[in-house]
Amino acid sequence: MPQTIVFDLFGVIARTQADEARRHIEELAGVTGEPFWDAYWAGRAAYDAGLSSRDYWADTAGRLGVSFDAATVDALIQADLESWTRVDERMVELVAELAGQGRTLGLLSNIIEDLVPVFEGLHGHWLGHFTALTYSCRIGVAKPDPRAYEICVRRLGVAPADVVFFDDSERNVVAARATGMAAEVFVSPEQVRKILATAT
Repeated sequence: MPQTIVFDLFGVIARTQADEARRHIEELAGVTGEPFWDAYWAGRAAYDAGLSSRDYWADTAGRLGVSFDAATVDALIQADLESWTRVDERMVELVAELAGQGRTLGLLSNIIEDLVPVFEGLHGHWLGHFTALTYSCRIGVAKPDPRAYEICVRRLGVAPADVVFFDDSERNVVAARATGMAAEVFVSPEQVRKILATAT
């Protein structure tokens, strides 16, 4: 039974943006639908790797062919941060359960710098179960860059072959496997329990 388990954060333990939150961000930006979200995601990898919030939103505005004043940027930053703070309580319970079994837990997340203190402030009670919190914005690279996985296992003090990794992105799972980890596309807490119970 594997003792070291690494989880992605968003789409696994934390929930993705709710529709209401997405609509609020669109309203603030004054641009709706696919054009906005194409621009939003186009710059996200650099944002996850450490780009500042103001530079990210300036770049996003440039992609959209608009400009945001300082007050709008502030509002967009706040709304965006709030949209990424919800969690799946079933997964929070599973994290505590696994920690109680003596498993070593790691987190490997693509996350922006401004969100880290907000998220930790809200969820520090269960984040404390993790031996290592590896954030893309703090290491300068984001998944699926192989360096992100290498840094994560080094911080955990284990070999990649000793890790089972769960992520909701198939691309990130494929990259994890290429580094030597056992990795699965996340579906549900029940799936995690089943895989961990049968893994050797």
